[in-house]
Amino acid sequence: SAPKIALDPKQKIPFVLTEKEVITSDTRRFRFALQTPEHILGLPIGQHMYLSAMIGGQLVVRPYTPVTSDDEVGYFDLVIKVYAAGVHPKFPEGGKMSQYLDALPIGGSIDVRGPSGKLTYLGKGRINVKVNKVEEVRECKKIGMMAGGTGITPMLQVVRQILKDPEDTTEMFLLFANQTENDILLREELEEISAKHPDRFHLWYTVDTPPQDWRYSAGFIDEAMVKRHMPPFGDDVQVFMCGPPPMIKFACLPNLEKAGFTEKHTFAF
Repeated sequence: SAPKIALDPKQKIPFVLTEKEVITSDTRRFRFALQTPEHILGLPIGQHMYLSAMIGGQLVVRPYTPVTSDDEVGYFDLVIKVYAAGVHPKFPEGGKMSQYLDALPIGGSIDVRGPSGKLTYLGKGRINVKVNKVEEVRECKKIGMMAGGTGITPMLQVVRQILKDPEDTTEMFLLFANQTENDILLREELEEISAKHPDRFHLWYTVDTPPQDWRYSAGFIDEAMVKRHMPPFGDDVQVFMCGPPPMIKFACLPNLEKAGFTEKHTFAF
């Protein structure tokens, strides 16, 4: 019989926190139980879900992509960077949802609604994209990925799916931008994948403030980085972007344009 699906796009469902793991000083892995041990989340590859909570008398809603997939039964995992209050002058309150999750006790629950999103990775280089409410299927042999900060999670979801399927030969190029080396989310997982599949998955970082012995790029994504670390433009290439809106607007899109990419070959999550 078909597995039971946990998510409902039309209504919020509460899921209970069962495990919490501290990965670094500000990164956590949270495990939430589904309705029964037989349920799967029901999130297509490329889609996200919305977590919502009443925080300080206000409804706060944020999109997240889990690090697990529908191959995991009975639970889903989120890896989240906690933005603490009083650290960043621009954001004195810190990240409302990330701090809320960090303080959530085991046995506490969070409301989740989904799936949502305009891109679904269908497998073997086929992508379903909704542009202006019209769905189109794009095909590619190479996927460039430009991620900023927590924007890595949808990329990792696609990467893992591609490498799970022996018939999917899509080649992937990831350019991952962060403020500091310390901020690189899921670095261990990414480097493990890169070591296992060096011909399939090409990994490169750039950080705003590099340490002394840094062997990757420094600064914002620019034209040279795109030329060096993204696949060259071609009919069989798609580039995915996920990160803060200014990064997409000022760093990714203009430099992809300079490299010859058109709208039909790019997608921003």
